[in-house]
Amino acid sequence: MNPPDREVECTIPILPVRNLERSVQFYTQTLGFHLDWRGGPVCSVSRDARPIMLKESLTATTSAWVWIGLESDSLFHLYREQGVKVLQEPMNWSWAYEMKFEDPDGNVLWLGTEPRDDLPKQDTP
Repeated sequence: MNPPDREVECTIPILPVRNLERSVQFYTQTLGFHLDWRGGPVCSVSRDARPIMLKESLTATTSAWVWIGLESDSLFHLYREQGVKVLQEPMNWSWAYEMKFEDPDGNVLWLGTEPRDDLPKQDTP
């Protein structure tokens, strides 16, 4: 048997939530993710085969950030229309065209795609 090409298979963010049921509804019904599995206080939701795990903790006092790389900016508009709390409107930087949303537990969903050539870059004169 040959050794594997890589040691790390994947990385999956685990977001702290105070109410797992509420968070599952938010991620599935509002953001369009699918519930992959659920066991006790933890579950996995995914969109386009890209998972995020949610872990219920009644004492969670911190939130997390997760980068979600996109192929287009269609989700920016969809999430805004769905009433998701916008932390940052779309901005065009030299590294990405990005926007930030917040889930009900204060976790930040940082969505981005390639910089847009048709808009000025915020970080260049």
